[in-house]
Amino acid sequence: MNNIYDELRSALHSIWHRRWLALAVAWAVCLLGWLVVAMVPNTYESNARLYVQLDDALSEVTGVGVGNRKRDIDRVQQTLTSAVNLEKVIRSTAVGEEITTPKQMEAAVLGLAKKIKVENVKDNLFEIKAEFGDGSRSDAENAKIAQDIAQKLIDIFREENLAGNRGEMTQSLDFMNQQLADRQKELEGAEQKRLAFEASHPELIQGGASALQRLESSRSELRGIDADLAAAQSALAAINGQLAGTPQSLPGMGPQGGARGALAEAQAMLSGLRSRGLTENHPDVIAARNQVNALKGAAASESGPGGMPNPAYSSLQSIKAERQANVQSLMARRAAIQSDISRVTGMQINNPELAAEQQRINRDYDVLKQQYDKLLQDREELRLRGQVETEHNAVKFEVIDPPTTPRAPVAPNRPVLLMAVLVMGLGAGVAAAFAIGQLRSTFATTAKLERVTGLPVLGAISQTLTDSARALRRRRLKQFYMASAALGGIFVLLLVAEMIQVSMVA
Repeated sequence: MNNIYDELRSALHSIWHRRWLALAVAWAVCLLGWLVVAMVPNTYESNARLYVQLDDALSEVTGVGVGNRKRDIDRVQQTLTSAVNLEKVIRSTAVGEEITTPKQMEAAVLGLAKKIKVENVKDNLFEIKAEFGDGSRSDAENAKIAQDIAQKLIDIFREENLAGNRGEMTQSLDFMNQQLADRQKELEGAEQKRLAFEASHPELIQGGASALQRLESSRSELRGIDADLAAAQSALAAINGQLAGTPQSLPGMGPQGGARGALAEAQAMLSGLRSRGLTENHPDVIAARNQVNALKGAAASESGPGGMPNPAYSSLQSIKAERQANVQSLMARRAAIQSDISRVTGMQINNPELAAEQQRINRDYDVLKQQYDKLLQDREELRLRGQVETEHNAVKFEVIDPPTTPRAPVAPNRPVLLMAVLVMGLGAGVAAAFAIGQLRSTFATTAKLERVTGLPVLGAISQTLTDSARALRRRRLKQFYMASAALGGIFVLLLVAEMIQVSMVA
């Protein structure tokens, strides 16, 4: 502990003994440092806040959702500080007055990019910060330029979301129109090829439908007829079961009506159909003729005068005849469809290359038609969406806080820098005095001398000064204090000057 105390005393004595050297170094470092701080220009910052309205009912209906608009705004936010936009800012403000070469413009763009921030504070709230500081300009000019930069960024923010979207929509519509024109040419070529094939092979086309289409349609219709035929046969079997349990005549009644009456009605119906000009191959004529033939047998077997025909049996006979006619009509229709299917299938078997070519032509036409219809629908949706975004103005901006006029610099913190330079200068002076003391082979205390030499020290002779020497020492000490105070005074004056300068800008 005594050694540390001795070392401390020795160091303080060495520094105090060389106090003028320490003060001179402190003056030199402080003057140089304060000069450097004075040369650093003040940087002023202008802030602005924007509110972006995204909610809109019409936009949601037309497909311009909040997510789409939010992505557009994020894109503009990310590209707002691009080189192109920053060049616009420089050319439209006082920053570009002295820029004459592309190299100077590139350097200005790089420097300005580091001083601009666009932040999304909340969901719909954006904050723009613009800093500017140029040593060749006054503080008032730097503050005004920072405000102009923030205002220009707001203008670009608005233009990029309105005019930018309009330009992108126009480009998208031009691309869609070009694609539609190309698809239309291809579709017209496919249609001409199909028409030429149909004109060359009319036997494969019937009723405007191709062989494959007719085949598919006939097979589908055949499946429906098979289902109807099964139902009709089931209904006929049910009526036959009822006829088997129903007597043909009722005892004690006179003959009237019955199967003979039904036969007369059926014959009258058949005559009416023929009088209308229907041929014998018509399904209705065939059904009526079958019904007449069926009723003839029933009328021949009808009972004589011993009883009256049973009305229920006669009614069941009529229903049976109708259902038999329906079954026969379905069977005839089924046979005709099967014949058509066989004919088309045979045509495909006999001419497989022709059928394959027809299928290929129709397939190409159908694919192109679907693509054209889809592109046409997308083009109309895109056009409607573009009208909503441009004319309805789905994204609305509101400047909550316009660009502020800076009242005080945000950088550098000059009082702190001045204080740091003062502390650095004092520290440099003390360090210089201590270093010189370490280089000199002198001893401030007897203990240090005894420790270094290893010899016992009997005592020390104190310095004796005359009156004139003491007066000289007091005068030099007074001069030292005055020089130290002058250093502190310069520091205070610099602080006052900085406060006055800032207040003049405000």
